[in-house]
Amino acid sequence: MLPLLLLRGPLPVSCLQVAADAPLTATVHRQDGEAWRSFQQLLDARRGSRVAGLAELKRYLARFGYMPRAEHEATDAFDAHMEAAVRRYQTTLGLPVTGQLDSATLDRIMAPRCGVGDHGHGVTSVSLSRSQAGGGVVSRFTFFKGEPRWTQPDPLVLTYAISATATVDYLPAETVRSVFRRAFARWARVIPVGFVETDDYDAADVRVGFYMGSHGDGIPFDGPLGVLGHAFSPKNGRLHLDAAERWAVDMGTETAHSAVDLESVATHEIGHVLGLGHSSSPKAVMYPSLSPREKKADLTVDDIEGVQWLYGPNPGFSLSSLYQQDTSMAPRSSWLAGSASLVCAVLIILVTQL
Repeated sequence: MLPLLLLRGPLPVSCLQVAADAPLTATVHRQDGEAWRSFQQLLDARRGSRVAGLAELKRYLARFGYMPRAEHEATDAFDAHMEAAVRRYQTTLGLPVTGQLDSATLDRIMAPRCGVGDHGHGVTSVSLSRSQAGGGVVSRFTFFKGEPRWTQPDPLVLTYAISATATVDYLPAETVRSVFRRAFARWARVIPVGFVETDDYDAADVRVGFYMGSHGDGIPFDGPLGVLGHAFSPKNGRLHLDAAERWAVDMGTETAHSAVDLESVATHEIGHVLGLGHSSSPKAVMYPSLSPREKKADLTVDDIEGVQWLYGPNPGFSLSSLYQQDTSMAPRSSWLAGSASLVCAVLIILVTQL
């Protein structure tokens, strides 16, 4: 066992995105081994329309829990069920709820994402008011059905291993291990759970590997810029990444436009391993989609509240410090605005007296 203990603590007593105003992209998804056509021809489709490609979109929405899986072959008709699914998708991903396929919605659908479903597939949602933040702010984290979590005698320490065979040849093994050390450390900082790296892959609690296409878990990967990875709820421990992606650890030196930040996806999938579902907060690590070349590995208040709901807070970590960071800018902005108004008023007076 390697001597990496990120954090230890007592067991508690009590668990990928495109900007909404971005232009439509030419991202091609893959589904069941076949390239998806671009969804761009679906722009502004709404209830009552019939457009080629809607059947594929219905399969996409069904896969991630927004529609029931059809007993018969899906059609290209935009019916009431499709409209309800689109509205649910828009609500869940924090988009304007229009019920039609506007550019913001299509951009998000066409973005690379995690393979774990947003609704259905055993996911339960939680809606809480943050009294610490002064009220009025709703938490958007979710859990797997039944709120499964890791439990064992105090202290709670999980081992993890990265496969020596399921890899990508352009990233050195030590580079990948360093990325995962940092990703596990982000979660260990906020909850009383330790993570220890081990070389014994079969015996590890969490098992990480890069795989291509069908890889034995019944959920095949779909090629570049589709599903980036997936992970299973506690206590399964499997964390899989699509080897077909162009994974990067430093966007400063990476030139590929389609590169995906490994640390961001690793941090996200570890959240699933710990028991978190997806968040509807676009800034959260647990938001389901991630743009190429985007880095989003820092845990937000929403991510931390969710995982602390399952495991409790880590001694020495104060969530209030993040609340203070969120609110400290408001008075500053007001002060700056007031100062600017004062300066303008003085200038006006001076000009009128000249």
